[in-house]
This record gives sequence, C-alpha cells and structure tokens, in this order.
Amino acid sequence: MHRSAPRLSRILACAAVPVMLVAVGCSSDSGSDSKKNAGSSSSGTASAKPSEPTVEAARFDDLPDPCASIAKKTIKDLVPEAKKKNGTAGQSNDLSARSSCSWNGLDDKGVDGSQYRWLDVGFTRFDSDQSLGSGAKRATAEYAKQVTKAKASEGAEKVAAEPAAGIGEEATVVTYGLSKTDEDFAYATVVARTGNVVVTLTYNGAGYAGAKTPSSASIVKGAQKAAKEAVAAVAETADAKVTPPAKSGSDDSKKDTAKGSGSGSSSSSDSDSPKSATKPKAKSS
Repeated sequence: MHRSAPRLSRILACAAVPVMLVAVGCSSDSGSDSKKNAGSSSSGTASAKPSEPTVEAARFDDLPDPCASIAKKTIKDLVPEAKKKNGTAGQSNDLSARSSCSWNGLDDKGVDGSQYRWLDVGFTRFDSDQSLGSGAKRATAEYAKQVTKAKASEGAEKVAAEPAAGIGEEATVVTYGLSKTDEDFAYATVVARTGNVVVTLTYNGAGYAGAKTPSSASIVKGAQKAAKEAVAAVAETADAKVTPPAKSGSDDSKKDTAKGSGSGSSSSSDSDSPKSATKPKAKSS
C-alpha cells in the first residue's frame, strides 16, 4: 500500500506536463492569428478607399482671334461700309478663355435711304475641373444659358427659336424684332457649342431714311454663315497647334542626304505655332 503512493504521484506529474504544453501552444497560436487578422484588417481598410474618377479632358485649350474668325469677304457682304473692316475687339482678362469682336456700318444708298448692319461674335471656353465637371459639360450649361438670354432680350418682339443644323455639335438660332432709334431692327442670334467652347453670334440690321427693314430670312442666313465660320475657326486654331513640322526638301535631296552630300534639316523652332502651348489655362466660371 505504501509503494502505490509514490507511483501515483509520478503518474499525476507526467499527466500535468502535456496540459501545460497544450496551454502554451494555444497561447502562441492565438498571438500569431491576432497579428494576421490585424494585418489583413489593415490592408483591407487601405484597399477599400475609393478613388475619384478622372474628369474628361477638355478638347480645346485656346480660342481663335475673334476678329479673324470670320472671313473678310463674309464681313464685307454682311456689313457693307464697316467702320473698321478688321473689327473692334472686346476687352478680356484672358483671351484663351473669353474673347469677342464686333463690326458695324451704314451703307448710304442716297435717295433710296441707308442700310445699317451690326455683327458681333463672342467665344467662351471652359476647362475641365475635377469638382465642376468636364469642359464639355460646363459648356453645355453655358450654351443653354445663352439661348435663354437671347430669348429674353429686352424689348424683343415675335421671338422664335429653332435648331440650327450643321453648326458645331449643337446650335440654336433665336430671331426677334426690336424697335429703337425710331427704326425697326431684325435680329438673329446663333448660339453654338463645339466641345468645351460656346460661340454666340448676333447679327442685326435696319433701314434708315425710308429704306426697308431687311427681311428676317436674310438676317438669319447671314448669321448662320458667319457662325459656321466662327465655329470652324475654333477647330482650326487647335489643329494649327498640333500640326507636325512640314518635311523640307524633295525626294532627290533626301537621296543626297542618304549619300552624305545633303544639307541638314531646318530647326524645329521655325515651324512652331505662334501661340505658346504652355499658356496657363483660364479658370472659367
């Protein structure tokens, strides 16, 4: 009986060792798992942060010279005897964002009276902005605003508006009559959008000293013709800035160059656009 007591003590001692090892092992695994969970949670939080969508880049980053945006022949036809054939430029803090030009003249017909004409063209360009939207979206809003403004011209009578096909991406012509200086004027305003640029062109005319008021149809026709040229000038300005330098020399000279007897090519500065491509963009509103 006395021998069994020491034996029982040894058995209990041996049984306790695996329990302690298991406890230590569980404690170690638990710490490892918690580190893994913490790491995965941290990486999950970092990857879950959404990135802002990139706004569409503006199509045009400059505007044409407004006084050169309409052909001289067109000006001569629409505004006979213009006081300033090269037009009068409007004031602007940034010609790459907003510009305008106007012409006016009185064509004296003697005993048949006189014909007065006035033409004005304006350009407004919008940059793309992460918080305000793309330049095209901002220009679309301005386009709608200008159409509404033309319809609400003070003193306008018989106001009408309809789409103008073939002018930019979208265009509207607004027509109305207006009485001033004791004469009846016929008005046509064409509002057009091309990319991120809005073109607003107004043409009007009146007869003086007994001369008849020009027909609305003739005024609309003239306004649409000038508006097409103004819209085209926007694209031409952009094309002029990206056109690669012209290749100089004939095929024969190229062959000579290959043989080592030809002359070098012209420097790139000779074909640079007159307007700098690094001009700071305007912050239009």
